[in-house]
Parts: sequence; structure tokens; C-alpha cells
Amino acid sequence: MQRRRRLEEDQALRQSLQRRADDLGVLIEWANAGEDVSADLARGLEELQTEVDAAETKKMLGGEHDRANAIVTIHPGAGGTESQDWAGMLLRMYLKWSERRGFKREVVDYQPGDDTGLKSATLTLTGDYAYGLMTAEAGVHRLVRISPFDPAARRHTSFASVFVWPELPEDVELEVDEKDLRIDTYRSSGAGGQHVNVTDSAVRITHLPTGIVVSCQNERSQHKNRSRAMKVLKSRLFDLKLKEQQARLDQIAGAKKEIGFGSQIRSYVLQPYQMIKDHRTKVEVGDVNRVLDGDLDPFIKTYLMQKASGTLGAPAPPDEE
Repeated sequence: MQRRRRLEEDQALRQSLQRRADDLGVLIEWANAGEDVSADLARGLEELQTEVDAAETKKMLGGEHDRANAIVTIHPGAGGTESQDWAGMLLRMYLKWSERRGFKREVVDYQPGDDTGLKSATLTLTGDYAYGLMTAEAGVHRLVRISPFDPAARRHTSFASVFVWPELPEDVELEVDEKDLRIDTYRSSGAGGQHVNVTDSAVRITHLPTGIVVSCQNERSQHKNRSRAMKVLKSRLFDLKLKEQQARLDQIAGAKKEIGFGSQIRSYVLQPYQMIKDHRTKVEVGDVNRVLDGDLDPFIKTYLMQKASGTLGAPAPPDEE
């Protein structure tokens, strides 16, 4: 059924592209006949380019779980208020990007920062290829700016890490032994003036053998929060299992193919100049506000293209300026 769905989508895409091409052909004939159709022609070309770009991106997402929903967790690095504020900026950026994509967005856990930003946030992005697209964002993100929190207006460098896992489909079975779990409940504390529960409805689950900790507090029911937290835990355990299998294969092959989280994938420089640079793909964008408002597609598409062609570079060393 999955293969049939993919084939039907491919057929629908081909038909849609053919219709757009035929419509543009008619407009060109009218233009050659002296009709003023320049505005319609420009709009048609832009729409065709948008659909072609989206189709190219999807064709590069052929992994087993690329089509799955995504579970995204953001953690600030060392640095207190600075890094917590930067983590909050990243959360806003991904919410804006996913809104552009038409994904359903839900923040399932949010631990506010001491003064601003966040200490930890987990969100789910629901929509086709959410996981495959978000894999381009997994890693360490670096911000350079004049600190709004420093009375001396000095330049600060902050780091935050983004982790991405596929949400497991319902038909994937993964057994988790109850005795391996420690389940704690506490009162949720919504961010930004949201409702604060007066009961211990928030749930934190610790998987003792691996040390993985997941939390959920967005639901008012403890039962629902526990169910959501277990879903996130199973996705992370499944991802860990896949990584362990890949590590064994890499060891057999004598090569380490996966880049870890120990170095930055992208730098966002706001002062003394404005530039965002992806250290793996070398893509640079000068309009930082546009990117921070969710325009991530140039970075994601180039990452996927280079990954598919085997030309993807390594992240930058942590101390690179």
C-alpha cells in the first residue's frame, strides 16, 4: 500500500507538472501573438519552479523513515541566559518554518529559561517528510552577536543543540520493560503566561538502562502526558537501536560515516556583520532576519542534494570563528 501510494503521488506530480507546462505554452503563444500576458507568465513560471523545487526535495528523501513525522528537541549549551535565549530563538525559527510548510506543530514539553528563552523544548512536527527534512537541522547551532543582556555591549558566542528523531508509526512494535522505567510526576509550568496546572499532571520518564529522559506537560491529563512521553521515548529508543546497528556496520567497514553532535553545523553571525553560513554545504545567506523567520529551505535543500550525491562536507570545528 505504501508503494502504491508513492506511485500514485508520482503520477499525480507528473500530471500536475505537465498541466503547468501546457498552460505556460499557451501563454507563450499568446505573448507571441501580441497579447500582454507578462504578469500571468511570470506567476506561472514562479509556481512551476516552486513545484519543481518541492518535487526535487522529496525525491532526495528515500530513507526508511524520511516520510515520518519528526520529534525535535532543543537544548541550550553552556552560557546561561545567552544560550537559553538562543535556544528560544531556534524554537521560534522552527515553528515559523514548519508553519510555512503546512506542518501541524505541537510543543509537548517546554522548560523555560531562568530569565528568558528555554532550558529544553520538545516539539512534534506532523506532515509528510517532516523527519527527512528536519534531519538537515540536527546538530550544534552557533550564534554570534552583541549581547542584549551585557551592560558593556560585548560580543558573545552562544551554542544550542538540535536533536531529531522519527515518530514511530503505529505498526512498529518496540517492547519497553516497565521495570526499566522511572516515572515522575510534577506540576507543569507553561511558558509565556500559559495555563499553569494545579495538579501533578506533567510526566517525566527515565529509561534506566540508557539514561534517556523524556518529558511531556502540554496535556492537562496525566494519562495523556504519559502516553505522549512513552511515544517519544519509544522513538528515541528505536533511533538509538538503528544508530547502534549502523555503528557496528561502520566498524566492520572500517569507517565512521555519521557526523556526531560535537561540532557546529551552522553559524548565525549578527555582529559585526550579518551572515548565516552552513559549514557542511558552504551555503551563505546575508538576510539573517529572513532565515530566523523560518526561511530554511535553501539550507535544507542543498544539504539533501549534497548528501544524496556524496559531496556533503563536515561541520566546522567548535572553535572556528
